[in-house]
Amino acid sequence: MTIEQNRSALLQSPAGWEELFDSLKKDEKFLSLVDRVAREASQEKVYPPLPDVYRAFSLVPPSEVKVVILGQDPYFHEGQANGLAFSVGKGTKLPPSLVNIYKELSYEYSFPIPRTNGDLTPWAKQGVLLLNSSLTVQDGEPNSHANYGWEEVTDRAIDFLDARDQYIVYLLWGSFAQKKAERIHSPKAMLIKTAHPSPLSASKGFFCSDCFYRANRYLKEKGLKEIDFQIRDVG
Repeated sequence: MTIEQNRSALLQSPAGWEELFDSLKKDEKFLSLVDRVAREASQEKVYPPLPDVYRAFSLVPPSEVKVVILGQDPYFHEGQANGLAFSVGKGTKLPPSLVNIYKELSYEYSFPIPRTNGDLTPWAKQGVLLLNSSLTVQDGEPNSHANYGWEEVTDRAIDFLDARDQYIVYLLWGSFAQKKAERIHSPKAMLIKTAHPSPLSASKGFFCSDCFYRANRYLKEKGLKEIDFQIRDVG
């Protein structure tokens, strides 16, 4: 794609999020971010594919957000990142953190652990915003776009949601995600803090945390439909 095509992809406003993105497009810092990523993506591999950068937003209008799961940045190998935090395409080898997420779900709900399906799109379609703090990454370079300005964009998205009059559960996994708690003030928000599901920390407070069950219990208490977190294998 050309630089201009890349810019066009990064200047789209996902349905329902126009107010947020229209305000961003008036911000010179955001426009500089768009230009930087557009140029880089025209010269080397950037993930996810730029049309999928705002996929987390596109799948869940703000009025339908019930759960927010915060990641750090997209997967950095080809064929992994699909625009949703912790998610990969069907048939793609499951990253270790996602395997541990599935293990926790199996503990909480006795779900079979998927082996071939890491696509969390069904969660998004039920109101789970799977949001990475940085929305792009360079091939093979984790956190390579962490200082580009994406974090300000996603912080403003959290602020935008926090200002809405709706019940939302925030699953804050690990210290990075938990730093976002200071932005959340709504009396209708529930914050669930656990260790990160990565192999280095899952045993320190993610496993056996009942985080998914607790999220669903809160939604049920507030009269909202619970999330079906079960992901089934392909085929």
